[in-house]
Amino acid sequence: MTYRLHYAPDNASLVIRLALEAIGEPYETALVDRAARAQKSLAYLSLNPAGLIPALETPDGVLFETGAILLWLADRHRQGAPAPKAADRGDFLKWLFYLSNTAHPTLRMSFYPEQYLAGGGDSLRRSAQARFGECLDILETRAALWFRADRPSLLDPYLACLMRWRALYPARAGVTFAPHRWPRLFAMLGRLENSPATRAAITAEGLGAHPFTAPDYPDPPEGCAL
Repeated sequence: MTYRLHYAPDNASLVIRLALEAIGEPYETALVDRAARAQKSLAYLSLNPAGLIPALETPDGVLFETGAILLWLADRHRQGAPAPKAADRGDFLKWLFYLSNTAHPTLRMSFYPEQYLAGGGDSLRRSAQARFGECLDILETRAALWFRADRPSLLDPYLACLMRWRALYPARAGVTFAPHRWPRLFAMLGRLENSPATRAAITAEGLGAHPFTAPDYPDPPEGCAL
């Protein structure tokens, strides 16, 4: 069975697209029309009851949650993560879950503060952006060994997409890229940007020539978190 990725351009499904391309597995895509709120339709909720993107149809059933899909793919195809009994498996897992449980939700809070606080609020947006910067500080100093050129993993596309979105969304956030603050992480962005997986994603989702080191809004823009 070919995998089927339910996606919207420049959403969390981009992480999974990059992973599938890196692993080299064939897959189909199905656009989730966010403009029509298709992610809240009964058909899509039957795949992902949280109404969030992505969902991945696999021979073992439908998967959702970005971190869970990445880990499943890594184990299934024995690529992108240490083997279950490897000595560094635990260290990999803690950073994968740090991205999925701490960094990603923190960044999302800055995009959709109204979902976390009645009436929204710029103060929540600003504090979430600042907290995400602190997450990058931790990753730069404490998880640097996972972002070296000689150790590519499925942590790379996850973090690269988060850093891309931090620079782009929301448009009024006023966040600037700071390569001098996170040089190890930015070196990883440059390497990933030149990979065949990223080239394929650029073509599929209109991400522009430099989606991680000099990001711009995608074309086509449908489904983006503008």
